[in-house]
Amino acid sequence: MPSPSASKIAYQILKGFEKSFRWYSRITSAARERFEQADWRAVQTAARERIAIYDQSLAEVVAEIYQSCHPHKQDQDFWRSLKQHYLKQLDHHGQFELAETFFNSVIGRLFRHQKIDDDMMFVLPSRCYLPGQVRASVINSFDARGRIRDTLEAILDRYSFRIPYANLERDLQHLERYLRDSFSREQLASINKVEILQSVFYRNKAAYLIGRMCTEGNPIPFVMALMHNKQGQLVVDTLLTERRDLSVLFGFARSYFMVDTQHPAEVVAFLQELLPNKKHFELYISLGYYKHGKTVFYRNFLQHLQHSDDLFEAAPGIKGLVMAVFHLPTYGVVFKVIKDEFAESKKITRQHVKDCYRLVKMSDRVGRMADTHEYVNFRLPRTRVSQALLDELLDVANSSIELTDTEVIIKHLYIERKMTPLNIYLDTETDPQKVAEAIEDLGQCIKQIAAANIFPGDMLHKNFGITRHGRVIFYDYDEVCYMHQRNFRALPKSDDPYALDTLSVAPDDVFPEQFEHFIVGKRHLKALLKQKHPELMDPAWWRTIQHEMAGGLIKDVLPYPQQQRFKSRYGGKEG
Repeated sequence: MPSPSASKIAYQILKGFEKSFRWYSRITSAARERFEQADWRAVQTAARERIAIYDQSLAEVVAEIYQSCHPHKQDQDFWRSLKQHYLKQLDHHGQFELAETFFNSVIGRLFRHQKIDDDMMFVLPSRCYLPGQVRASVINSFDARGRIRDTLEAILDRYSFRIPYANLERDLQHLERYLRDSFSREQLASINKVEILQSVFYRNKAAYLIGRMCTEGNPIPFVMALMHNKQGQLVVDTLLTERRDLSVLFGFARSYFMVDTQHPAEVVAFLQELLPNKKHFELYISLGYYKHGKTVFYRNFLQHLQHSDDLFEAAPGIKGLVMAVFHLPTYGVVFKVIKDEFAESKKITRQHVKDCYRLVKMSDRVGRMADTHEYVNFRLPRTRVSQALLDELLDVANSSIELTDTEVIIKHLYIERKMTPLNIYLDTETDPQKVAEAIEDLGQCIKQIAAANIFPGDMLHKNFGITRHGRVIFYDYDEVCYMHQRNFRALPKSDDPYALDTLSVAPDDVFPEQFEHFIVGKRHLKALLKQKHPELMDPAWWRTIQHEMAGGLIKDVLPYPQQQRFKSRYGGKEG
């Protein structure tokens, strides 16, 4: 085989990326049509297909490279040259940062992620993106110096859909009333301009307009949520103007938005101005660029290591039966490694665990299941790993650990947002009201996961976390399955306390009446959960959810409280 041209291989990689991005964009741009047609099944299918695109495209490019050359016979100069040729092609490229990540993925796949070298890949970005470079290409600007009503009409006229509003006059009145209720006359008078991202954000059954009201002082971010009513007509469901609400909308337990843009860096930069507490990698991930989000996370992680000196150690909480979990106390994620052997009670395999985590990745996480990101050959400085943690990892996950003189290499792990384990929160929180709210939200969490057609499996409260916003999130997936894969049964009616022992129990049988005994441990918490969510202990309720899922029902799980909807806030009929 003749010696390959680095420039030719660089061209192949970029064309592979651009083909992948076109494929991604076709699926994303069709979100508007799916929304207008209320084709919610297609919405779910498109979300799964879009996640799968990246690995399929990557496999095609890697196969082409193997046809062109023997990658492992090339010297270091070839790979340095390849990176430089690729970099030249990215001048003025609208998605240069995503293209760099794709290049990294190709090199990672070729070398099984065993070479992390900035000379041959983009460990560090080739350039810093300066916000505002193409701002006019991603936002629409509206003059807001006149009447509020005129500005609102202009906005809804610009963002039109091929379905009629149920009652546009009512929606305009709701929007204006909300603004007058929420802001002082002086604040409203100071608004001179409204900027809204041109791209509509689609997710599940909603479309969102995202922007800000510009004043002489701090701008006011907002999200306008549009939905269908029962008759298939359009309604403005709510307006969100609190950063907390926007943060939840972009939360790590949500499915990825469909946002059609050729300038993702500029869109992310604008969003960062609205949500300064969100990191860049979180925003890229929320838009569906989860592979690039992983790249940006890794860069952020390396930077944090340089500016900290604490040690990796076992994460707080009850040790899991399937995963070894550790963290860096000053950093906001946890690292999860599959153990080599599981407890006798876990009748599962390593592949089953991976399949469960992928099931959640490909599903609607409805704001209740933490997103996880899979890494291979993840490297930690050996001097930063506590001896106790290293001993534990070598003991329970030895097959996943490789040691060098300077590094601890973890062959496979998941990274997840750090939360306070719910069992620790309930043991340490002294405010009865906050405890009651957590139990209320725990029940809501389980119900909403079921509404996403997923049975959580192991619902011990140690498998849930609570966020800084007080939301309960599920994060242990080794027993998840689709709702139809379980048989919800009632306990036998008998005076014999050992009746269940003699009952014929199949592997897929579940007895919801027993849930109250193990979801939470303490008696008063059990009573509280049963009082607030008695349905969870009723097998008939679970069978009803199963029936609805089997019939194709896709439930509404809103990313904001019911009381924030205009129809709840101001009353009146939906139509």
